[in-house]
Amino acid sequence: MCGIVGYVGNRNAQDTLLNGLRRLEYRGYDSAGILTLAQSGEATKLRSPGKVEELAKLITSHHVNDTFGIGHTRWATHGAPTENNAHPHRYGDVFIVHNGIIENYKELKSRLQDAHFVTETDTEVLAALINELYQRKDVKLEDAVTQALKLVRGAYGVAVMSPKEPGKVVAARLGSPLLIGVGEDETFVASDAAAVIAHTRQVIYMNDGELAVCTPGNVEIRDLSSQPVSKKVETIEGDLQALQKGGFDHYLLKEIMEQPESLRSTLSGRVIKDTQTLRLGGLNMTDDELRQVEHIFLVACGSATYAGMVASYFLEDMMDDVMVHVEVASELRYRQFNLPHNSIAIFVSQSGETADTLACLKELKQRGVRCLGVINAVGSTIAREVDGGVYLHAGAEISVASTKAFTSQVAALLLIGLVMAQTKGLSSRDLNSYINELDALPGEIERLLAEKPDEIKQVADAYQAYDHAFYFGRGPLFPISLEGALKLKETTYIHAEGQPAGELKHGSIALVDDRFFEVTYIDENWLPEKSMSNVAEVQARGGHVIIVTNSSREMEAENVIQISSQLRLLTPLLFNVVSQLFAYYVAVMRGNDVDQPRNLAKSVTVE
Repeated sequence: MCGIVGYVGNRNAQDTLLNGLRRLEYRGYDSAGILTLAQSGEATKLRSPGKVEELAKLITSHHVNDTFGIGHTRWATHGAPTENNAHPHRYGDVFIVHNGIIENYKELKSRLQDAHFVTETDTEVLAALINELYQRKDVKLEDAVTQALKLVRGAYGVAVMSPKEPGKVVAARLGSPLLIGVGEDETFVASDAAAVIAHTRQVIYMNDGELAVCTPGNVEIRDLSSQPVSKKVETIEGDLQALQKGGFDHYLLKEIMEQPESLRSTLSGRVIKDTQTLRLGGLNMTDDELRQVEHIFLVACGSATYAGMVASYFLEDMMDDVMVHVEVASELRYRQFNLPHNSIAIFVSQSGETADTLACLKELKQRGVRCLGVINAVGSTIAREVDGGVYLHAGAEISVASTKAFTSQVAALLLIGLVMAQTKGLSSRDLNSYINELDALPGEIERLLAEKPDEIKQVADAYQAYDHAFYFGRGPLFPISLEGALKLKETTYIHAEGQPAGELKHGSIALVDDRFFEVTYIDENWLPEKSMSNVAEVQARGGHVIIVTNSSREMEAENVIQISSQLRLLTPLLFNVVSQLFAYYVAVMRGNDVDQPRNLAKSVTVE
């Protein structure tokens, strides 16, 4: 969850670290801090509860010219988000920033009987352990870190410095992402490429169990047995401009509006409309292997789970000999489950670092299951661990609430399904229907975004004061209702539930009263009459109904948002864009921090 940045070189370390933390703040914003070292070993440590800009104020009044340092933006796990618990932490000759959870920190704490702790964090315990080992004769910092990490259970990404060796940062990872940025006479450490892209595009992605010794312009990678590891220097895709707001008030609105273009990037070179064909490299599966698949497990967390649920309806429609199982990674990893013969697993993650999803990937690979990825972040851990897959190429997603990644995830899963269905004998007519709709989808979303925001904003204004909401849908609009409710919860803090419309009478209708509003999705091509009956049942009990529909029928409700579209299959993705805009406008009207909602972080890299 937390964001780590480190620097050794010739730049001003405070400025470099601060800019890096601004790029990483989506990972956590309970507190922030930096520590810099001068050549003499003199340290300057600045920490602040709250967001990075609070730290920036401290730096303005305590600016120094140090050229080495580490920084951290925190999502609190152990200890309240106070200045005292903010990273970096110091114990003796050791400074540390840490992302993850040290599960056996109490055990380690009892081992350090003479230590005096001043924080509530597990990280301070790790710092004390490293310091104890560092005090032994002729022990280098990297050796002390290595020995300490051998005693640790849990997950970590760490960056460690010492005033005894000021021009050195030691970084290590296990279950928490870290990369090394390689520049000319300078070296960076970061949780995400966003923190270094302004300075270098050359990076080394660290794997679990690896430790890096970083000095200006030099990096040595080793394992925890102190054996050297050969690593490839890779080039970061994307550019700095993509990380800017581009004139929008919020990243969330920018990313909603970017969906036509991000979707085109996902489909580019893969959907060939002129020849009605598909071209999808990277699956690393032969036609025979694709034909043999009988079960697809879609494994994900959060919005990615709902993207998998939407896609599952279409995948089963394409292939009558395939069952699709959508699994929540945080549950699957602890279940005793059987895997049917001829199964594959597809792991869906925007960041490619989601802890629970990664844990499931490791478990299924051990069982010999073919594992594919649908990932946005190039070079991420899941992307490197899977047997094949599809990059989204949706561009950087900065806002905590996922929008454009969700749309591209559904599209990418459909591409995989269509390639598989084609090998299994999907008719040209059915294949062409999906190809035509995928090709038309970016333009349809583009038109919706041009025509509907003002209307949606007006509707949002009527419901901003409510504290409860229901979302209902049938078929693939059921997971759209789950995603719509999630977006509302994440951004507005309104309690919201998504449910199948057919389940309304099985309990939820008991809650319908003047305190709730209800969003109902009605697709003209999917049981519209039954959905309209559900609306009538809610209205008969005083419910406040918003209908989102592609139907031209007359419908009675407090508000009806009608979408004009030629799509028949993929209209749920248009409904979802309406939900995104609705949540955005309500959140803005309620005065919330739209891009960084309370208690949340973009990437969940700890349990």
